[in-house]
Amino acid sequence: MATFVRLLGFLRDYRLGVWVSGVLAVLAMVATVAIPGLTGAAISAIQAGDRDRLRLLAIAIVAAGVLRLGLTVARRLVAGRVSLGVEVDLRNRVYEHLLGLELGFFDGQQTGQLMSRATVDLQSVRFFLGYGLVLISQAALTVVFAAVALVVINPVLALISLFPIPFVIWIAQRYGRRARPALQEVQQRIGELTAEIEENVGGIRVIKAFAAEDRRERRFSHSVTRVFEQSMISTRMRAFYNPFIGFLPQLGLAALLLVGGRMVINGSLTLGEFTAFYGYLLMLLAPVRTLGWTLGLAQRATASGARLFELLDREPRITAAPDATLLPPGTGRVELRDVSLVYGEDHDAEPALHDVSLTVEAGTTLALVGATGSGKTTLVQLIARLYDPTSGAVLVDGADVRTVDPHALRAQVAVVNDDPFLFSASVHENIAYARGGASREEVVEAARRAQAHDFIATLPDGYDTRVGERGLTLSGGQRQRIAIARALLANPRILVLDDATSSVDASTERQIKQGLGAVMAGRTTFVIAHRLSTIALADEIAILDAGRLVDRGTHDELLRRSPFYREIVEKGMPDQVFLTRKPREPEVAGL
Repeated sequence: MATFVRLLGFLRDYRLGVWVSGVLAVLAMVATVAIPGLTGAAISAIQAGDRDRLRLLAIAIVAAGVLRLGLTVARRLVAGRVSLGVEVDLRNRVYEHLLGLELGFFDGQQTGQLMSRATVDLQSVRFFLGYGLVLISQAALTVVFAAVALVVINPVLALISLFPIPFVIWIAQRYGRRARPALQEVQQRIGELTAEIEENVGGIRVIKAFAAEDRRERRFSHSVTRVFEQSMISTRMRAFYNPFIGFLPQLGLAALLLVGGRMVINGSLTLGEFTAFYGYLLMLLAPVRTLGWTLGLAQRATASGARLFELLDREPRITAAPDATLLPPGTGRVELRDVSLVYGEDHDAEPALHDVSLTVEAGTTLALVGATGSGKTTLVQLIARLYDPTSGAVLVDGADVRTVDPHALRAQVAVVNDDPFLFSASVHENIAYARGGASREEVVEAARRAQAHDFIATLPDGYDTRVGERGLTLSGGQRQRIAIARALLANPRILVLDDATSSVDASTERQIKQGLGAVMAGRTTFVIAHRLSTIALADEIAILDAGRLVDRGTHDELLRRSPFYREIVEKGMPDQVFLTRKPREPEVAGL
């Protein structure tokens, strides 16, 4: 019930439309209720041979039907507008909420599940609030009006005809209690199926490369079967309850024909009254027979609403403080004070970073070196406050990043990852993403500095060429150069190159580094790399191992005192060779 009440809250901004729709529904029901009474009166006029009265009643029945038609059309238009308005608001709210959540939330979520909640679940809620709620309200009005009319005509016969209704209500409540968890599980499994589809489409190149189509098809078939099996549970409940709910009112109709028919024969009830009574009873039974369907609609919306609220109730854990300020003036000095970080909720887990203290002066280039999983990427993600440290503090130009507005902070930190993401847009739009108002000249200049202009010029439409979803129409090296151009266009205080030249050949890497040399001059830069040639760009080198800062110094200093760094140098020549050291190998420790 609490979820249902919260769903009604989405109609708050559409109170006028809901009221207008409700008034139109009431007026339409008044016209509908009038028709059986007019029909009964017409039967009586026929028996009395009153042609003039019969003509007037026939005209009145047509007028009531036309009025009901016009009111119903108007009500559907208003309800449709409310429904679509709720859908727009819900989609915007869900999307805005997702964008406001911290990066750690998405680490533990399936993309397909989030997509399912933002589409399938949202659609169920929208349809119920826009149409289902009106249908349920209209059905309730029909039952009330028709029941009142039955009592007015003949209270005793009304009591006999309506005796199945309490049993219908009891069975409907029982159905609702059983259907809700079953439908919620259906929605959950549909989300899992959506996640499976999204994963298969996103990884189609890997699937094809390893000829894994049969395996993925079997896994997908298993997910489809799970949805089918759970849907069958709901279907079996509907198959029993809906027909049973529809059957019970027929007992009242049979009682009417038996008792009411005898009353007509005995003369205690006129044929006109019996006809009107019969019409009102049919009008009352119609919404009762569809009660199972309307309850199913409400239960599905409630189940979907619970999944939506589970997402919307997840509060962002990285937000701007109430007194957050802009980043103070400076040139990008970065300081980490006793920083530790544990991913996820389990603070007893192994830290990704452990008591790291590090100061990088403004304009300095620092190379972060270490084996895979040593905490290099984690460290630089703290600078832009993509994560908050479990303990310790991160300062940029003297300000704790937790006291700075996140948008202002991230505008001054540009990141180029080893697997850059490009949007399904033009080359120009992808580069200008860092600064929306950038001119074509500024975009071209950034591309030249990233050594991307020459290959962009050979594309079919140059800078207006669309690169396809995630930029898959481009090579890995081309995507990285566009990502570097995007970072350069941002003109940040702090530049992070996370293995940013890993997908380019040695010749292109040299060209990119020539451009980067000018860009990095006077700008605080963090370089994560496994190539000695990339490490050579740095003023200083910091070595991480198992989340700890184990050493720091220049190339010559580390070469003299660090066995780990000597191994990097030995395996990093020539430049094409990558560091592949496993952490804590005994033979390395003995060097």
